Amino acid sequence: MRRTHSKPPAEPPGATQLRGSALAYLTRFAATESSLTRMLLRKVDRWQASAEMEAESAAQLAANARQAIPVIVKQLADAGAVSDAQFAEARARALIRAGRSRRAVGAHLAARGVAPELAEAALPEDAAQEMAAALIHARKRRLGPWRQGSALPKNVRRELGSLARAGFPHSVAAKALRLDREEAEALISAFRSAL
Repeated sequence: MRRTHSKPPAEPPGATQLRGSALAYLTRFAATESSLTRMLLRKVDRWQASAEMEAESAAQLAANARQAIPVIVKQLADAGAVSDAQFAEARARALIRAGRSRRAVGAHLAARGVAPELAEAALPEDAAQEMAAALIHARKRRLGPWRQGSALPKNVRRELGSLARAGFPHSVAAKALRLDREEAEALISAFRSAL
């Protein structure tokens, strides 16, 4: 006969446990204040759903835990453990280096909870960087200088559409598709060495 050991019921999350969970999360993931808050709220919600006690008691304990979350996040932000500005700068740099447009990077940062003014400050205004990102995108998708087929008008329209959906302005996309491969590779190389 097999014995099963039941797990002891989890204690309600208090400020100390939530702070520990937040620090553990920050050691593994880059986060914004918003994403850290959402993670802690999910933790409280999971505890409340699995709590083995009266619903009213569980709801009160969960409400107390939820009230502690903004204080914990603010303390961690004040200590520098979580910084929306640093997150935005690092993520913007990585995404642009990977071939994402300025517009796509802005949308990504907004989805992560970065304030619009911080996202704007993290985005480069450099036209050369936008061109290099468009070329990286084109190389990944074998467009323009890296296309396998001929430059038929329907292929060029399809390639312009691909770059437009990725968030690149028409002027940047059209110029990127007209470059020859050597010049495009040189621009990408110069961009990557400047970062």
